[in-house]
Amino acid sequence: MNTRSENIPDCKAEKAQLIECVPNFSEGRNMNIIKQITDSIESVDGVMLINVDTGKATNRTVVTFAGSPADVCEAAFRAVKKASELIDMSKHHGEHPRFGATDVLPLVPIANITLNETVELARNLAKRIGNELNIPVYCYEAAAFTSQRKNLADCRAGEYEGLKEKLLKPEWKPDFGTAKFSPKTGAIAVGARNFLIAYNINLNTTSVRRANAIAFDLREKGRPKRETSSPASKKIIDENGNETWIPGILKSVKAIGWFIEEYGIAQISMNLTDIDVTPMHVAFDKACECAAQRGLRVTGSELVGVVPLKAMLDAGIYFLKKQKRSTGISDDEIIKIAVKSLGLNELYPFDCKKKIIEYIFAEKENKKLLTDLSLTAFSNETASESPAPGGGSISAYMGALGAALGTMVANLSAHKTGWDDRWEEFSDWAERGKSFMDALLKKVDEDTNAFNKIMDAFALPKKTDREKQIRKQKIQEATRYAIEVPLSVMQLCYDSMQVIKAMAESGNPNSISDAGVGALAARSGILGAFLNVKINASGLDDKTFIAETLAKAQKIANNACALEKEILNTVEQKLT
Repeated sequence: MNTRSENIPDCKAEKAQLIECVPNFSEGRNMNIIKQITDSIESVDGVMLINVDTGKATNRTVVTFAGSPADVCEAAFRAVKKASELIDMSKHHGEHPRFGATDVLPLVPIANITLNETVELARNLAKRIGNELNIPVYCYEAAAFTSQRKNLADCRAGEYEGLKEKLLKPEWKPDFGTAKFSPKTGAIAVGARNFLIAYNINLNTTSVRRANAIAFDLREKGRPKRETSSPASKKIIDENGNETWIPGILKSVKAIGWFIEEYGIAQISMNLTDIDVTPMHVAFDKACECAAQRGLRVTGSELVGVVPLKAMLDAGIYFLKKQKRSTGISDDEIIKIAVKSLGLNELYPFDCKKKIIEYIFAEKENKKLLTDLSLTAFSNETASESPAPGGGSISAYMGALGAALGTMVANLSAHKTGWDDRWEEFSDWAERGKSFMDALLKKVDEDTNAFNKIMDAFALPKKTDREKQIRKQKIQEATRYAIEVPLSVMQLCYDSMQVIKAMAESGNPNSISDAGVGALAARSGILGAFLNVKINASGLDDKTFIAETLAKAQKIANNACALEKEILNTVEQKLT
């Protein structure tokens, strides 16, 4: 049964485009206003509201939502319109730089869409906002028409208080909309960028000056050169009359220092604009080093908005490696290490289901998975009168357990007393084993879905010749898919046996029997999946594909039985 809500975008649909929008509104205290803005976003079918992050001290709310490009752009326009009606910038005060009711509005490519395509969406949205709402609009980041406007800080320079004068300057004529100053709405920056992480690092000080000093150490732009080391000394100007700068340590990082009254601490507020260049954990560690050099200490950090799963896993793996511990453990454990190491729980509890974008989508999809069931519930579901899950799902699960046992031996070996010099070797094996286990667990549900596709195809109408033709085609497509899934299970199980073999030969001798059981489970998963390949192949008309597939499956089965025998011989020899 498909439990997906109609208003939730299908991020798994083939070739479905998905973008994210992260508007920042200049209101963080009046929850009624914030609710009306987010209601306008959710009024668009197909848009998923992911996160609403309010800040009282900054008087600013960061909203994150996603969906198809057309739906997201419509929701963004409605939000900007609602904010222009409800927020009065002439009365706004807050710690964060700002110049408009909707201050910034970036579009972010997520799936099956390029940054260049997203740029066009952003520019079209900016044009609509300017034309229909008469708001001065500047296009920034990748959507900028000139290099002068690429940097958000340049577009927003002077902030709201300097906007009236700025709009009179020809070089700062808005890209779209009126050049006339509106005291109520201010201006807006609309852009396109890759995924950005808003990341704040907490310090054991209340001094904004000290926090700024570290921010200038870190940020790519760095700090102005001065005649002496004193911050009050004269800036050095080059022959063209421009300030000269000392670059900071971290690329693709913007940072400032500020004091957050709500928490009673100073923070280094960062935008990590390219986490492939400077990820969270690198920014955190460098901040710790710079703080220590200035007699300060980093006490923790804060994520504003949401974060990709990969960023959290990369951080956890980084800190595990520093501890010389195996990284072939569950994602939940890796994330736990990341949260603890980065101090993300210091100011308030870090909720993975609300902070990690992939988990948010999974939670909102509310899709029931077999692998979410308890062992007892899974067994009962298998034993029920329903034909699925059946042998295919069970074969994948047996293979997953085999890979899990190989991974367990690798992790125990990496942690074994006296084997500290080999931790990285076993950690690599554990990572490989975990990747096979994870892939096979996904196949548990995928095999059942494949069976359901066949049943759905058989249920299609067949009254007319056209309907019969479509039905036959869908049955053949579903049958082919139902063959490919168990074939992939066979290959994954066989590949996992390489991990099991290595652990039988060189892993922790106290776990040798576990490696043997792993080999038995993996081989059983292969032979079980082979039976599913055969039974589904009988319903396919493409005889060439059947012959090639059965030959490939037979080869995997033969090699697996030979490898199982080799592994068990090794195990038996070590047991005697």
